[in-house]
Amino acid sequence: MIWVYLLRASSICHSFSRSPRHLAMSLAPTPTGPPSNGIQEQQERWERKRARTGRELVRTEQRYCHQLELVNTYFVEILKAKGTLRQDIRESIFSSIKAIHSLNQTLLAYLEDGMFGPGFERFCQHLNHYTVYIDNIHNANKVLQMTLKKNKAFRRFKKLQESRPEFRNTILEDLLPLPLQRIQQYKYFLRDLTENTLPDSPESAALSGAVKAVSEVAQRIQDNARSHENQLQLRRIQKLLTGCKSKVLVPGRWYIREGWLRAVPPKGTEVKPKMFFLFSDVLLLTTPCSPLHPTNGDKFCCQRVYALQDCTVGKVFGHTKSQGGLISLTFTEEKLLLMSSDQEDINDWYRSLSSAVGQLASRTTVVHKRDNLCRRPLRSAQAQSEPSTPSVGPSQPQPVRKRNMVAAETTGQCEGPPHSPRLPPGGGGASAMKKMRLTDAPAESAPESAGSSCVIL
Repeated sequence: MIWVYLLRASSICHSFSRSPRHLAMSLAPTPTGPPSNGIQEQQERWERKRARTGRELVRTEQRYCHQLELVNTYFVEILKAKGTLRQDIRESIFSSIKAIHSLNQTLLAYLEDGMFGPGFERFCQHLNHYTVYIDNIHNANKVLQMTLKKNKAFRRFKKLQESRPEFRNTILEDLLPLPLQRIQQYKYFLRDLTENTLPDSPESAALSGAVKAVSEVAQRIQDNARSHENQLQLRRIQKLLTGCKSKVLVPGRWYIREGWLRAVPPKGTEVKPKMFFLFSDVLLLTTPCSPLHPTNGDKFCCQRVYALQDCTVGKVFGHTKSQGGLISLTFTEEKLLLMSSDQEDINDWYRSLSSAVGQLASRTTVVHKRDNLCRRPLRSAQAQSEPSTPSVGPSQPQPVRKRNMVAAETTGQCEGPPHSPRLPPGGGGASAMKKMRLTDAPAESAPESAGSSCVIL
């Protein structure tokens, strides 16, 4: 504490020992000066980035429209005039590329005038032409290859058109995917333009809407490409398999992975490697066919098909950095043990199996929830139908009166208390009328019969 007071005293003495001018300057208020122009600098920086993005967008759009014009002029229009291809084949190959060319010419006029917001707002209203073209692109490539093989005149015509100097050694197969590539480029251009546009600018809302619309089309392109790749994988595996259980091409099925694993047998037999194919809903266990087979030497025979619907995945060992691992798959009627000496490979299999089973279970849960929401309870249906039923008159006893009648029939044989009279034996139809009259009596007689142990009619 003494050292603290000494340090404070020395600092105070030092402050008083300074010159009066220095002391006055320290006590004088700090000049505020003009306001900072940081906001203006930020806006200028945005404008420079926006201008640079706009110039690049216009330049690439001009080249893109020129390439579309080559396809329309030297292929679509000439093929239509000459009649080299039938109309259905021509439409299957080129689809809506003519409408896309017209749409992008209009967009280019807006972009060259610097009207990015209105241009893309009008462009996004006709994105259905791109959607049609995207959905047809894989079929277009297939039809094009088949036509080149079968139609010699078209093959010669295509080679002649591609040799023109305007094409610059570009072939038709490189020009057809251009609309898909351009949509991906639009997504990045629009994102840069939106980020460098003032929020209160009239173009900000139009550019934001264009980003959303173009991103949806770009996502559609990726989904279609992924689905097409999945179909190619399913067809490839279908050709590799033999046997009646090897139906792979099923709607909604997705290929995940394949590889060699050792299946541990239930008995103490030799462990042999098996080829496994994992899909989104099943796991196929296959064995290689005999290499001496004349046609199936390079194929696999499907032995078992394991449904992942009620599967439980567990890792027996291989949690640490050991050599290999063991995975257990528990099904409804069977348990399967898969082993591998590769630690990384067995971990990948474990993650893939766990992910497939988890996604399948979550999908099944969602379907069950929807079914339960669609079903209407029977009690609520009866409650809704009760007000619409006509009122029950005296000639039609209500369900409560019917239960009283049944109770009376079962308890009429009991002996009542000494002060209660008995029913005359052999009443027949008269007793039935008495039952009806007594049950139709007013509710005031209820307290009188409340003291008895049996209901006497």
